[in-house]
Amino acid sequence: MIKKIAGAARGFKKVKVLDVEWDKDHNRSLVTLVGEPEPVFEAVLQIIKVATKLIDMGKHQGEHPRIGATDVVPFIPVAGVSMEECIDLAERLGKRVGEELKIPVYLYEAAATRPERINLADVRKGEYEGLKQEIETNPDRKPDFGPQKMHPTAGAIVIGARKFLIAYNVNLETQDVQVAKDMAKLVRERDGGFPAVKALGFEIADKGYVQVSMNLCDFEKTNMDKVFRKIKEEAEKRGVKVLGSEIYGMVPMAALKGIDIKELQLIDFKENQILEKNLKD
Repeated sequence: MIKKIAGAARGFKKVKVLDVEWDKDHNRSLVTLVGEPEPVFEAVLQIIKVATKLIDMGKHQGEHPRIGATDVVPFIPVAGVSMEECIDLAERLGKRVGEELKIPVYLYEAAATRPERINLADVRKGEYEGLKQEIETNPDRKPDFGPQKMHPTAGAIVIGARKFLIAYNVNLETQDVQVAKDMAKLVRERDGGFPAVKALGFEIADKGYVQVSMNLCDFEKTNMDKVFRKIKEEAEKRGVKVLGSEIYGMVPMAALKGIDIKELQLIDFKENQILEKNLKD
């Protein structure tokens, strides 16, 4: 299923699929593609169409918050493209998805149409199950495009434009998920932690440990080394060992400058996860 969804983008000229990752416990996949704006637009639309055919949200379960089969699509300016152009792509894609696929669309981050929809976590409040109950009756949950009801199988979708985000996880040697939730609360911005950090604590049941799962929304404000040190320090106070950390998906070269990779105890980090290594051609 994942190969079919990612493969939907491979037939487009001037578009390259850089990375495809998935996680069994999160039950979530990440497809990273790069290219010229219009071909990327068409490739993403095709990915959404395939995911809509293959995924039934009524049967989907996973640790990671979600509201739809194609949960979130962010357009990110890499080179020669402005944030304003990415906002335009997000708006046009939202209109197409709403009209053609009959999926409710919410715009977020730089493309948000109202302040309470800037933050992705706020848009996904209640997840698929909660939104399904509210979308038709709560005017605050009215989508920006598409019908004011969930798609029968695909749910809803969030589309937007934003800066490059680093998905970063720290794994802890304990089965007590509350420890991970406590760590997440300490580092995330909304609870007084570090700027531009979003975090949740998860249980990775089949591997017997817990995880602090983070989005570093602006690595120039808060980078991986800062959150890693804080989590390690606080975990040790509780007698819990850090097993290692993971970069999920791509990372820009600038985010690795001045960081001691060994200190981060990175697990399975590959050089091809560095964005610039994939852009030479």
